[in-house]
Amino acid sequence: MKLTIYTDGGSRGNPGPSATGIVIKNEAKQVVANYGEYLGRQTNNFTEYYAAISGLKKAKELGATEVELIVDSKLVCEQLNRRWKVKEPTIQKLFVQAWNVMQQFKTIKIRHTLRAGNKEADAEVNKVLDSL
Repeated sequence: MKLTIYTDGGSRGNPGPSATGIVIKNEAKQVVANYGEYLGRQTNNFTEYYAAISGLKKAKELGATEVELIVDSKLVCEQLNRRWKVKEPTIQKLFVQAWNVMQQFKTIKIRHTLRAGNKEADAEVNKVLDSL
């Protein structure tokens, strides 16, 4: 089964109160999962990675064998596609977690989008942060 995962992470302040937003759709573009998670005080890059990891794990739970991960973080996209080095120690640990989950899929494509192309995941982040 192929699923498309839209993820976003945000912090109000950097670092600051932070959350993830994840929206997962099937091939018919129907939402099969959408949620956000509060992460406490984190950096924006941490939240973006955590969102990607959470979305990948959820897609696996839902039975996906193929995924397209759409992120609005250029850093996450380029690092997971192995075009940019991962230098920061905290991000290195998150990269390894993401990489390990990615290996569980038959195929995976990671694509960058602008914030305008990720409104549903962004809304999940804001829903969590606005509720604080």
